[in-house]
Amino acid sequence: MTSNAPQSSCVTTETIPGFKVVRALGTVYGVSVKSRNFVGNALGNLRATFGGEQGGFANLVSAARQEAIASMLQQADGIGANAVIGMRFDSGEFDSGKGQSMEQVVAYGTAVVLESVQ
Repeated sequence: MTSNAPQSSCVTTETIPGFKVVRALGTVYGVSVKSRNFVGNALGNLRATFGGEQGGFANLVSAARQEAIASMLQQADGIGANAVIGMRFDSGEFDSGKGQSMEQVVAYGTAVVLESVQ
């Protein structure tokens, strides 16, 4: 990312205080797909049956979100952006076809070039 904006600027808002959008470069996204191992699935199923925090699954989703953001920011950097605005997540679970569920997380937003208004 260029030095006009804070490095790796990524916000869910359409603006960043103290900066103005001088060029919108288009939509960028990052994808992460994760699966739990057999033991993690078994323990998760037990917790789901008896109730309780799904700590392993929460960690999995959190890691997937971080990877998706990093991938999105790398794509934005590659097209000359110094920020991503309007960032959102989309996520879902799907079956890999072998009885193994996979968690998909997509981070997306608008890549922009910002300049300081000061």
